[in-house]
Amino acid sequence: MVRPNQLLHPTREPVALRPAATVLLLRDGNYGIEVLMTRRSMTASFAPGAYVFPGGGIDAADSAAHRQSTRRPTQSDLHLTQAIAAIRESFEELGVLLARHADGSHVTTADIAALDRKAPFAAQCQARGLTLAGADVFVLAHWITDRDLPRRFDVPFLVARMPEGQEPVADESEQFEPEWIRPADALARHAAGNFFIIFPTIRTLERLQHYASVDAVLKACAGEKPLWTSCPRAGFLNGQTARYMEHESPFGELELTSPDGQIVHTLDWQTGAPVKLLKNLMRLTAPNPGMMTGPGTNSYLVGDALSGYIAIDPGPADADHLQRLYHAAGGDIRLIVCTHSHPDHSPGARPLQALCEAAGKQPLIAGLPSADTARADSTFTPDWTLSNHELLTHISQGQKPDLKAENSENSHTLKVLFTPGHAANHLCLVLLEDGLLFSGDHILNGSTTVINPPDGNMNAYLDSLDLLSQACDENAIEFILPAHGYVIGQAKTAIAQLKAHRLKREAKIIGVMQALPDGTLDDWVPLAYDDVDQRLWPVAKRSLLAHVERIQSMPQEGK
Repeated sequence: MVRPNQLLHPTREPVALRPAATVLLLRDGNYGIEVLMTRRSMTASFAPGAYVFPGGGIDAADSAAHRQSTRRPTQSDLHLTQAIAAIRESFEELGVLLARHADGSHVTTADIAALDRKAPFAAQCQARGLTLAGADVFVLAHWITDRDLPRRFDVPFLVARMPEGQEPVADESEQFEPEWIRPADALARHAAGNFFIIFPTIRTLERLQHYASVDAVLKACAGEKPLWTSCPRAGFLNGQTARYMEHESPFGELELTSPDGQIVHTLDWQTGAPVKLLKNLMRLTAPNPGMMTGPGTNSYLVGDALSGYIAIDPGPADADHLQRLYHAAGGDIRLIVCTHSHPDHSPGARPLQALCEAAGKQPLIAGLPSADTARADSTFTPDWTLSNHELLTHISQGQKPDLKAENSENSHTLKVLFTPGHAANHLCLVLLEDGLLFSGDHILNGSTTVINPPDGNMNAYLDSLDLLSQACDENAIEFILPAHGYVIGQAKTAIAQLKAHRLKREAKIIGVMQALPDGTLDDWVPLAYDDVDQRLWPVAKRSLLAHVERIQSMPQEGK
């Protein structure tokens, strides 16, 4: 867990959550699924002028109305209360009532006209012998309002089929202009600037547009669990506020830099200045963006003005980048560590060392020497060959570190973990005091790393993922700092998802090899990587070879 004294910004308690519920009323249109939306009043306290789904706060009366509602055997008390709240709100706001007569038929617009939208809801239904259709309302998603906002809600997004024989009529005080609209059309109109919708609505419509029918949506929700849960985080991008869900690349970095959700961190990739992530951690991205490097190679500086700095992955031998790295550390670089010897990671080590030596400093270059299997452009010989589990802490110039570091508020201890797979000499580093993993190229944000035999090995790579997962438990690792891309949060989950992705790809490769037993790598790539941009197939072919070698090394049944 990151030490509070290392956070860049003072924390504050987010506003308390209010329980609420909203419902997506759906119907099958001539050109696909349609959802009922309505425009909020311009004087509304939350999202004024936005097009929304009907909904609002949960009342005590909603939970008291369970006996007046149908329910599924698997429907929890909480979900039933939320369903009743959504039924009530859609009635009050749009005059749509999910309820049935004693004979099971839906109520009609004529039935609804006899009800008073401003009078107690459940009592009126009971007096007219109507049963609320809670069993017809399903949980689609669970949204928690962003931590930075002044009004926050804990709200399920529910779904239900629009009852036949009813027409929505807005209350004209809080809601206006009810409209049936295809999700794709709502998104297009929002992009054009004439249909304002807020972030959770946008993300919900983006997912909803992929369903072909109302039945398909309800079937997907039959498991009684939200299809996704999100409390978004926001930062600045291109001078504007940008929000992200948990599965999106910038989310982990926003969580690290502002755990309480304040909008303080800028996400623009730039190479001209270091990006402060914590008080003892800076990132400087090299100006080498590309297909294999993403926005560029991330060089990290760990330490402070008192301890001096350890530079991790100085990157390519780019003079301007190395000058910026040197100046970001105030010229006090005590150690240079390379996670592996590839040309976008280690060539800058000797020039950076020379830059320090010219100013009277003597940092050692540490890492693992390249193996005989390394490519010619990936040869590397460190001054100091690290040992597995070695600890790197306060370092005097030209000296190896004191291995007896104390886990204090001001210490910065890096633990070495050997992680072959992407390269035979690959290692990762754990900043023990703050639960951070510097993953080099073993784990990337936004893509999977290439495993290129013979220096790369898929068995070793997967074994190293298991080792890193274990390290998450042993060292309370919460964040991963990759050599390419933003910080990754929920470290152990991210590692598990990465391994599952690799094994899923491998299963697909096995199927392709069985279908074309006499095929070559060139025959298999288009089939095994048909979901990958064709321009990346030459790169994918390297990892395909690594999978094939692993598959062929497995014990065969019957032998």
